[in-house]
Amino acid sequence: MRGFTIIETLVTVVIFGLIMGLVAGSIAALYKAHDYTWQQSFAIDEARRGIKTMVKEIREARPGDNGSYPIEKAGDKEFIFYSDIDGDGKVERVRYFLGAVNSGNEIKECQTSVRGGICNVNFFDFLTGTIISAQAKVSVDGDFGAGNEYADVYADGNYLGRICSSGCTDCPATWQGTTIFDVTNFASDDSIIIEARASSRVDPLCPHSMKLKVEFSFTEDISHLTHQFKKGVIKSSGEPAQYLSENEVITILTSYVRNVPPIFEYFNAQGDKIEEYPARLVDTKLMKVFLAVNIDPNKPPYDFELESYVQLRNL
Repeated sequence: MRGFTIIETLVTVVIFGLIMGLVAGSIAALYKAHDYTWQQSFAIDEARRGIKTMVKEIREARPGDNGSYPIEKAGDKEFIFYSDIDGDGKVERVRYFLGAVNSGNEIKECQTSVRGGICNVNFFDFLTGTIISAQAKVSVDGDFGAGNEYADVYADGNYLGRICSSGCTDCPATWQGTTIFDVTNFASDDSIIIEARASSRVDPLCPHSMKLKVEFSFTEDISHLTHQFKKGVIKSSGEPAQYLSENEVITILTSYVRNVPPIFEYFNAQGDKIEEYPARLVDTKLMKVFLAVNIDPNKPPYDFELESYVQLRNL
């Protein structure tokens, strides 16, 4: 019987190698497809659990332990509210938000001790993305007991408004005249100076003439960084109760949210969608929650969509 020649042996080895390579590639592709399907399924389950918990907590929204209104913020991709989410009798501040939206705040103070004095505070280097909104909550303390004793407030040299033209007192040793100004346009360059100019009748009686406190808060779009849908919780502390931002505990609910439409939509008692922001805070009775989940939008299947409606019982 004749055996294999060297050429026949080499051909057989090459063919066998090609067949084994095809088999190994098919197995690897199968495992890769299975792994992708499993990850997609896991991401969907995560989102489902997150929405189920979120709907339950939003439904029970109520005033905060510090007297805050049940809804603090009603954005398209960020919703902040107060609810007793762990059933301990104390109300938590809860924030659900897309990682593509980030919020922050800073508090700064200054004072002047001259008649009709001026002082300012500067906020800078706070943005990592694109500004969505920014507010300055301005308060003063000092010689503001008369009608001609007031402070004019400016942002980057632009007039915002007047505080303490009425309703304030001399040297109360507490903040008064508190007013919130929209400063989005001035904060877009990652820097803003808030200045207060006391009227000429404001004297150094306290012994300062004026103290200024500015609480600057902002929301920014960082969609170029992440697709994580997150939950932040702050427990109340102190007496009187307060919610300190540094105590916020943030967890990731899912890392694959691909929403282009809003996550949150708001409706009044008649079922009409609320577009104007201030009205969302006071008129919302029903909310829609929507998530589009996909671990890789460049591969099929397409986005898996989750949608739920929730009625706020205590509003």
